[in-house]
Amino acid sequence: MERIDLPGGHLAYTEAGTGELVVLLHAGYVDHTMWSSEVTRLSRRCKVVAPDARTHGLSSTATAPFRHCDDVAALIRHVDAGPATLVGVSMGASAALDTAIEHPDCVRGVVISGAGTGEPSFEDPWSLKILGRLERAIAEMDAAAWIEAELDFAAGPRRDLADVDPEIVARLRVMHEHFASTHAVVPGVTPPTPVVESWSRLGNVTVPVLGIVGEEDSADHHRMTHSAVTAVRDGRGVATIAGAGHYPNLERPEEWARIVDGFLADLGIAGPAAPSA
Repeated sequence: MERIDLPGGHLAYTEAGTGELVVLLHAGYVDHTMWSSEVTRLSRRCKVVAPDARTHGLSSTATAPFRHCDDVAALIRHVDAGPATLVGVSMGASAALDTAIEHPDCVRGVVISGAGTGEPSFEDPWSLKILGRLERAIAEMDAAAWIEAELDFAAGPRRDLADVDPEIVARLRVMHEHFASTHAVVPGVTPPTPVVESWSRLGNVTVPVLGIVGEEDSADHHRMTHSAVTAVRDGRGVATIAGAGHYPNLERPEEWARIVDGFLADLGIAGPAAPSA
């Protein structure tokens, strides 16, 4: 892992390949390893950077207020290969949109999945129930209950966790356990400071933005993704991946790759790599 020092801490990141820059931004409470196959695949034709967000993975725990978008912009400038196409899931999607709002010079295009900006709103009863479980687990310092609630979020409202590939569940569990055992949640510091009035500022985003949702994800995640793509100037629609929940890149990697590759091709970035001889 590479490292960039920032005010109040550091980001760890992996870097591979050469060419146009693609930055992969992971979801909350997991880490860059959710992108392992994407790093391998895309690095055959692009320069790929996959960071651990602050207070995640091998990056430092936040000790002062920060914004994910500022960290992403600092990383793009550090690797000196921007502007970048940002691809994010959940928290990573919000970080990508917020970076496009606050640091437009760093961004060439955005793919968001299962989120809007860093000012989310939840109103669906199922989502609110899961969020209530998460809040109770944090208040009671019950890491096991917190992890189970996070995993149910991954499955979505119409499936049981048993319906999700057990290898994917195991990967998510390992990442959640690492977060819970490594990074403390500091009131007033984590979660990060949001970009203010972000939804009303999406009309200022001029780069292409593509949305992706897992068919089995919650109504709130669908709504926020669709609303964000509709609000920007160059929304490229929202693709739905059947049989996937909150992590469509993990559950349906081939369909995810097809959609993302098409978007990159539309931006003039090299198409799929030729098969190995």
